[in-house]
Amino acid sequence: MKKLALNEIAKAVQGQVQAEDPDAVLLDHVVFDARQAQPGSLFVPLTGQRDGHDFAQQALDNGAVAAFWSKDPAQAPAGLALIQVPDTLAALHDLAAYYLSLVQAKVVAITGSSGKTTTKDMTAACLSVAYRVHKTQGNYNNEIGLPITILEMPEETEVLVLEMGMSNFGEIRELSLLAQPDLAVITMIGEDHLEFLKTKANIAKAKLEILDGLKEGGSFIYPGEEELITSQLGDIREDIETLSVGLTENQDIYALDIIVDQYQTQFSSNLSPTVQLTIPVSGRYNVVNALDACAVSYRLGLSIEQIQEALANFQMTANRTAWIEGINESQVLDDTYNASPSAMKAVISNFVQVPRAGDAQQGRKLYVLADMLELGPDAGQLHASVADVLTLEDQDQVLLYGLEMEALYERLLAAGQARPDQVHYFKEDKAALIAWLEDHTRHYDQILVKGSHGMGLLEVVEALRRLDIESQAKED
Repeated sequence: MKKLALNEIAKAVQGQVQAEDPDAVLLDHVVFDARQAQPGSLFVPLTGQRDGHDFAQQALDNGAVAAFWSKDPAQAPAGLALIQVPDTLAALHDLAAYYLSLVQAKVVAITGSSGKTTTKDMTAACLSVAYRVHKTQGNYNNEIGLPITILEMPEETEVLVLEMGMSNFGEIRELSLLAQPDLAVITMIGEDHLEFLKTKANIAKAKLEILDGLKEGGSFIYPGEEELITSQLGDIREDIETLSVGLTENQDIYALDIIVDQYQTQFSSNLSPTVQLTIPVSGRYNVVNALDACAVSYRLGLSIEQIQEALANFQMTANRTAWIEGINESQVLDDTYNASPSAMKAVISNFVQVPRAGDAQQGRKLYVLADMLELGPDAGQLHASVADVLTLEDQDQVLLYGLEMEALYERLLAAGQARPDQVHYFKEDKAALIAWLEDHTRHYDQILVKGSHGMGLLEVVEALRRLDIESQAKED
């Protein structure tokens, strides 16, 4: 972050300064977690389950020199300069908007029920060949994380790639109005957040709020095969450009000659049909994410030839469809960050098609699947529908974890898709799930681990990784 004076920040957020020598206070870092404060930090105490004001002394001890403050100034620790504001979160947004106006980077905003982080990573990598790029890190995609991402942007940034998350109406709109994007991308419409939004049509409506802050003349990039979006195109603003992407030739930007294997996917696009593109992830659904990145790059003046190498070598955020070595030389596909029925089905469909391991392809496929959260009253039916894409051979195994996965367990047995010795339901016993994997995983097994982040499947992945290390140590 560019250094800003205390008085400049106060003016930007319409706050009142309380400091002995405000002109001497310079800030180059903004934090809402007192533990992350450092010399030169502005501390933003937020009120949630705990009141951030209570941690102001800790922020000061860690080096913070100023804070937004919405309580009695007498309660602030001595030595901490204050900017008195009615609402600290609103002040954080105001400061982010001001800083964005100073840097004047072009803004790419990305949302969607699935694929938004992968698309963000691909897009940032492609644009980096010609621009100085800053992007959302981790899960900083909400009303707190997004303004922090803006404020962490170096002043020389030319393109800012922002991921936008949501769980209900109004949230994407707030983020879009703050960021004022030049380009807006929706990756897909899935079933996540049905608990709050009730229908997929409402989810689409909430995602389309990303257009509320899109600048005049900006570009909207969307999945052309998603009827819930295409049916509303007539109501979309006439002062923006629209670009559809997809896997069929009736889209503005589409893929050709897709070849999928375990570790990568190759394809070309109508933007430059003779240029073969490679992405270091498997799956046709990831081709659509890559097309989004191609579309953004195209709108910002880059050719397919320019981004070819960057796309082939982009680094994906952790725990998203990454292969790791597991116990007994098994292969584990870690996709534990999040899950919705559409995303889970897409990953399973691709996993089914990945060639089995071993010289004679004798390896089994093990499906470790956990609950998908926030699906509302239809959660049971939606979990059971995953059976539609599960194609099991004789030795394959399905391991289910979580209360909602009972519906899939019953469906698989009732439909005769799996024998009782092939499908195992662990309900809430994660330790038993891990123990089963330790006892039964074989050489050449391929293990898919997929579920909502809140189910804690990362523990399963780490256990498999740890067990693999222990196995090697015993062999040595």
